[in-house]
Amino acid sequence: MGIDTRPPAIAVMGPTASGKTAFAIGLARRYGGEIVSVDSALVYRGLDIGAAKPDEAERAGIPHHLLDVREPWQPYSAAEFAADARAAIDGIVARGRLPILAGGTGLYFRALLRGLAPMPEADPLLRGAIADEAAARGWQALHAELARVDPAAAARIGPADAQRIQRALEVFRLSGRPISHWQRDPPPARLPLRVLKLALAPADRAGLHARIARRFDAMLAAGFLDEVRRLRASPALVAHPAPLDLPALRAVGYRQAWEHLDGAFDAAQLRDRGIFATRQLAKRQLTWLRGELDARWFDPERDGGQLADAVDRFLGAPGAVRRRGLV
Repeated sequence: MGIDTRPPAIAVMGPTASGKTAFAIGLARRYGGEIVSVDSALVYRGLDIGAAKPDEAERAGIPHHLLDVREPWQPYSAAEFAADARAAIDGIVARGRLPILAGGTGLYFRALLRGLAPMPEADPLLRGAIADEAAARGWQALHAELARVDPAAAARIGPADAQRIQRALEVFRLSGRPISHWQRDPPPARLPLRVLKLALAPADRAGLHARIARRFDAMLAAGFLDEVRRLRASPALVAHPAPLDLPALRAVGYRQAWEHLDGAFDAAQLRDRGIFATRQLAKRQLTWLRGELDARWFDPERDGGQLADAVDRFLGAPGAVRRRGLV
């Protein structure tokens, strides 16, 4: 078997609050890397505290890519992310540095590492029309329509999953072809890198839940509600007919904070609901990670030495670019 001469990259995956950001930054400092965020909340400007976006001090000296590339009211698809991330990675490799792909959005990782089937581009006017229909008829009625035109997609998409129902109907109305048919088409070529997939996941679920609670409390103390108040005051969001239907504001914590500021429940319930929603997100992320059969799992609190050894062995292989002596 010949030597694999593709450039190396490291994917740092894991559930929310598992320590991915700190670990990725440490890798970048040690090996001369640049970080490509693989997170569907961090792409939005203004989602900082509640999205646990690395701050200026954390990012100092470490180039970060795919942060703050859209306003909260602007669409951003997985396909757009994959194209932007590939362009960023090409630049990192051209500079002789190590791409570090860090985040917890499984769809973004899949789009980047495996590619997505091509299908029609988003149509803002049609999306708006579908959203208007949903406001009048309800998403369950649109899900029933989807079941008639694309039973395979409807079987995978829940009746309350507004974003995916909207996209599936949009694709069908634009092309006359069900989205499930488009998804069976061959995807584009995979990312031309050797990728070490590291799944950071605390073995003790109670420990992860405790980390989630501590982080949510820290976000509240750091001014998370003030951040959401600023979002609510944005003219584009004030004018939006249904801001909580936007993908940005469906990020965990933001919907709960928005509803709290609407007076739907008190501060104690905000904390409980925010922590519960974050736990549910972590559960979904862990379920997705179990499908990544080539990922190597580590407990970030117990397996630090094994993690370092795994990275050293990977980057010490023939053809790897390794930066020694970096802090």
